[in-house]
Amino acid sequence: MDIPPISPVETLIHYTFRDKRLLEEALRHSSFVNEVPDARLRDNERLEFLGDAVLNLVVGHILLTRFSILREGDLSRMRANLVNEQQLAKLARSLNLGTAVKLGKGESQSGGHEKSSILAGTLEALMAAVYVDGGFEAAFTIVQRVFLPLVQHLEGANGHADFKSQLQELVQARPGTMPSYSVTREEGPDHDKTFWVQLRVVDIETQGMGKSKKAAEQDAARKALELIKP
Repeated sequence: MDIPPISPVETLIHYTFRDKRLLEEALRHSSFVNEVPDARLRDNERLEFLGDAVLNLVVGHILLTRFSILREGDLSRMRANLVNEQQLAKLARSLNLGTAVKLGKGESQSGGHEKSSILAGTLEALMAAVYVDGGFEAAFTIVQRVFLPLVQHLEGANGHADFKSQLQELVQARPGTMPSYSVTREEGPDHDKTFWVQLRVVDIETQGMGKSKKAAEQDAARKALELIKP
């Protein structure tokens, strides 16, 4: 039995679909389906509906974990600033989804591949397709990786970015307990790498992830602080 080839979209999101039909549906805009006489084809609007819920749940979980001192209203505003048409379209462009989405002739000729509403909807549908195909854990991993730069920017804007200094100040009173960071893994092309860093401090080990080594170290330090602080 022939194994279906891995598509460029699967390569970009680091996920291979078991059911390729879900990926095809996620990338199929209603304008394309309306011009095709095959009544069995479905557009991506149903997946777009589910994807909105998946993104809000996962991003909400990430924010709740990373911003433990913020109140509900602050977290809701932060999530709204991340999960909206403008930001989703920006992320979709970074994944080059515009070239992968299937559009009708009219929509394509009018620049539909660059329309924010279409790109945002396609990203939502794609995340829903991952959720249906691979479950919550697969969707969580991909959403976390895609949104990581935006979340880390928010950490900097909210004054919580220098976790390494906070951790060092907390443990420096104990001899021989200075934090030790080491890169354990890196993934992706040179222009879009993701790094994993392991931190050892006292009797704690954590792993951080980031789009740079420094960001991954900060993520690992943040996790260590959560374990050390009461």
